[in-house]
Amino acid sequence: MSAVYVVLEERDGRVSRASWEALAAGQKLAAQSGGAVTAVVLGATTQALANEAAARGATQVVRVEHPLLAHYTSDGYTLALQQMIQKLAPPQVVFPHTYQVRDFAPALAARLNEVLISDVVAIGDGPVFTRQLLQGRLAGNYRHHGDGPCLISVQAGAFRADEPSSASTQPAIETFTPQIDASQIRTKPGEPFRGTAQTVDLGSAPLIVSVGRGIKEADNLPIVQELATALGAELAASRPICDNGWLPMERQVGSSGQTVSPKLYLAVGISGAIQHLVGMKGSQCIVAINKDPDAPIFEVADYGIVGDLFEVVPALTEAIKAAK
Repeated sequence: MSAVYVVLEERDGRVSRASWEALAAGQKLAAQSGGAVTAVVLGATTQALANEAAARGATQVVRVEHPLLAHYTSDGYTLALQQMIQKLAPPQVVFPHTYQVRDFAPALAARLNEVLISDVVAIGDGPVFTRQLLQGRLAGNYRHHGDGPCLISVQAGAFRADEPSSASTQPAIETFTPQIDASQIRTKPGEPFRGTAQTVDLGSAPLIVSVGRGIKEADNLPIVQELATALGAELAASRPICDNGWLPMERQVGSSGQTVSPKLYLAVGISGAIQHLVGMKGSQCIVAINKDPDAPIFEVADYGIVGDLFEVVPALTEAIKAAK
């Protein structure tokens, strides 16, 4: 039985949400061949990360450990994963499509003489991997050919982080120790990037109320903020709102902002330009409020309200408050 290997990324001592989405993609890929899912964790000591992976449905966990992996470096991760892949020969390796993966995975693919199929949004039978092109206007389908490992990274929000099921039995955990010399690490790790204290991680928000240019002016934003507060949701926006400075850029959803997949995405006064849709169409339930019945947002919405947001939103807010 062949295994799909999923490389998990650590964030503040825990496995990142994007990694759980990659694990869900790996499980979908493994189901096509009747294979198993092996989670891969890297670091100087990885016991805690391995335990997390074991609790989330991985059939096996590989701990790639070395003192030089205590802090991320492109050289260290590339060398470690190259050696692991060459020794264990997994047929398919899945990564979350993060900044870190984009830093080292192309070099890893080159060392293995393989192509990285990056930013995958769907996996079909075959398997066929779908990527979005031209900011989501087109979709391209790709297959892997050759005897080497198939390397893919999956787009944030494309697969549900809550899809992986708990393992029925305790998975096997093994340790792989790569051969790395300090002279091979050409970069010096620095402090990890951290945003300001006000930075919002919309990707982790279960409920989002997003506002578009239908709000007309910044003075009208409290109407939508009150709805978000009533729902206990994060407030987000389309690009024009952030470009105008009405809300900070950290709250932008879309191709040039954050990609989200909340349980509920309530779009208020958003027409639905493709640049916005690519950032939120993976949401579990999309509700759109727009006065234009032909607005593109209704094509992806599960529920649509055609009406004036200045009438609909206050009424909806009051109904939510009354229901509590």
